[in-house]
Amino acid sequence: MCWSASADLAAGAVITAVGVACVTRAARTRRRALPLAALPLLLGAHQIVEAFVWKAGGGTGPATVVWAVIALPLLPLWVPFAVLYAAPPRARRRLALPLAVGVPTSAALAYTLATKTVTGEIRGHTMGYAIGLPYAPWLLGGYLVATIGALLLSGDAGLVRLGVLVAVGAALCTVLWRREFISTWCACAALCSLVLYGWVRAEPRATHTS
Repeated sequence: MCWSASADLAAGAVITAVGVACVTRAARTRRRALPLAALPLLLGAHQIVEAFVWKAGGGTGPATVVWAVIALPLLPLWVPFAVLYAAPPRARRRLALPLAVGVPTSAALAYTLATKTVTGEIRGHTMGYAIGLPYAPWLLGGYLVATIGALLLSGDAGLVRLGVLVAVGAALCTVLWRREFISTWCACAALCSLVLYGWVRAEPRATHTS
């Protein structure tokens, strides 16, 4: 994924279709899962937006800004909230942690986007993004706690498996594409939408992992 504008468009179309299926299914059977079920719609749109970044040759245009808004401040706020809303009651107290981490992380990233210029740059077959984040290791840590941590602490076996899959994908992206981590990781997360669709389709169970 993220290898070209056409790859992003194709991926975005498929993932958006998965998102439509997720939302349709959740609306019928798992209404508390709706925010989480809508995540593939957001990720699919994200991939489509990146296709426009490719077509613009990177740079600082509107597509780059929209892409960065979704990737940076929106996801670390959306994911822990959506998981908290969908999680079994006994897991909600511990899920306050990733949400509490996600809120200031999102605020810091939003402030950075509002005060600095984000730039997209084509680097071979990936798209790199630069914004000059202050305290980058702390913000990245907060980002991962808010997103992956929420899934791992969800108390739902399917979401925990999804969290493990995303964590492994994040590690691989770091090793293979260190400079383009944020772009490739978001593509990995988008592909995990297929796993999320399987979770939405599954009937809620009375027992969950602790």
